[in-house]
Amino acid sequence: MRRRSLQAAPQLFAGPMPSSSAEVVSLPSRKPILQFPQIDMEERYVSKLHPTWDYGAGVFLLIVAFLTVLGNSAVLAVAVKRYSRLRSPELLTVNLAVADLGMAISMYPLAIASAWNHAWLGGDATCIYYGLMGFLFGVSSMMTLSVMAVIRFVVTNSAKSNSNNINRKMICVTITLIWLYAVLWAILPLIGWGHYGPEPFGISCTIAWGQFHQSSNGLSFILSMFILCTALPAMTIIFCYLGIAWKVHKTYQDMQNFNRSSNGTKLDRKLTLMAVLISVGFLGAWTPYAAVSFWSIFHSSESLPKIVTLLPCLFAKSSTAYNPFIYYTFSKTFRHEVKHLQCCCGQKVHFSDTKNSFHSHVSVMWSDRGMVHISSVRKKGSGEGPNQ
Repeated sequence: MRRRSLQAAPQLFAGPMPSSSAEVVSLPSRKPILQFPQIDMEERYVSKLHPTWDYGAGVFLLIVAFLTVLGNSAVLAVAVKRYSRLRSPELLTVNLAVADLGMAISMYPLAIASAWNHAWLGGDATCIYYGLMGFLFGVSSMMTLSVMAVIRFVVTNSAKSNSNNINRKMICVTITLIWLYAVLWAILPLIGWGHYGPEPFGISCTIAWGQFHQSSNGLSFILSMFILCTALPAMTIIFCYLGIAWKVHKTYQDMQNFNRSSNGTKLDRKLTLMAVLISVGFLGAWTPYAAVSFWSIFHSSESLPKIVTLLPCLFAKSSTAYNPFIYYTFSKTFRHEVKHLQCCCGQKVHFSDTKNSFHSHVSVMWSDRGMVHISSVRKKGSGEGPNQ
């Protein structure tokens, strides 16, 4: 009897034997808080690209990160150096540099390491972090550009007395509102309206575009985000600069009729051209990525080759690098300040004369006009060289 009970014991753990008279008992199931597709978690973060593309993407992002940090650090250094002389609208340029620099520092190292690892590093935690940072800095940059366009429009079409009302306090409040707006949209996926997930090619993360068509909640998030964070700011930028272009054209015609052109008009045209190039560059860099993302909302992610989803993503990330080069090309003041920063660093050359026991320190300093100033200080040494 004891042997039969021991032999029957494994059957208690093996589940009920198939029988037509067996009763099925259903237990209530618990739904997970975050529902992901029924895919192996490791597979979601494995690169779907050829290793050559992974290495190439990593090298490209490394170059973009280097140029972004170098250029935008120069912008911030110049802004700090001449802070007291900055005009109020120029603070928006500083804010744009902060957003670009923040994206490069907080996101690109993780993306580069993941590309060279051929798989996303850190799983869900770093994926959410990466998507949140990208959304935060992307929205802040877009809103900053739209505010810049509005201010340029107001300055161009208003009297000088009215344009002077745009003071630093007003710009600082506007910048604060921009960041609060960006933070609000970035945390919405964390509280259940939308969510973050890996890109189709596996080694980057963003808003999970392809899963939103499965629910009205996700679709409402996408439509709201598209209208309030993309469409309206882009339309604002376009209409403002079209209005500015018309105003500048009329002013230029009036000046031609009188055979004169003021320095203020030339400067205004140059500043407007610089702002237009920055905005066009940003919109041009992000438009292919937005198009691919919206395609994935209504179609399967498998309908596009993985490389087609990678290239717009890399192109969009390059938008953080080229603004300083636009400033350097079109702004004589910025160009002068950058050269002055290089000159002020100076170089000290150390010469040792062991025969006469003298040490000579020569300081080389480039002046603003290209002149070279050399100063030398000779100190008598102890008579012992470094190798003695």
